[in-house]
Amino acid sequence: MPQDLMSRDLMNLKVLLPFQVFAEKTGVSRIVAETRRGSFGLLPRRLDCVAALPPGILLYETAAEGEAYLAVDEGILVKTGRDVLVSVRWALAGSDLGRLRAAVEQEFLTLDEQERNVRTVMARLESGFLHRFARFRHA
Repeated sequence: MPQDLMSRDLMNLKVLLPFQVFAEKTGVSRIVAETRRGSFGLLPRRLDCVAALPPGILLYETAAEGEAYLAVDEGILVKTGRDVLVSVRWALAGSDLGRLRAAVEQEFLTLDEQERNVRTVMARLESGFLHRFARFRHA
């Protein structure tokens, strides 16, 4: 099959994080994503769609890389024509699912600790604000 016809049967994948482009892949032959209702596959000629993504694993395949995996936080997937756009809060790439799982667990533990610290700081700020506001009202 001529290269031009073959490239029409492949997709472009772009993974966006809040402040950067995490990955741009061309020549993607298939994508498997997880949703709250289960996994589903995307092939180049599939109808356009939108899907909400929970935290999980996204698989894509190219001739150059073979199967590759992305651990993603919650976000959204949009397929329009040959372009697939995935916008998530956080992502991590890996080719070994075992290592990727361990890295994801470590990342979530770090995020959980950071979130606890932020909540503690916010509670102190709110408490201080309420005390100052109460003093202001009674003055």
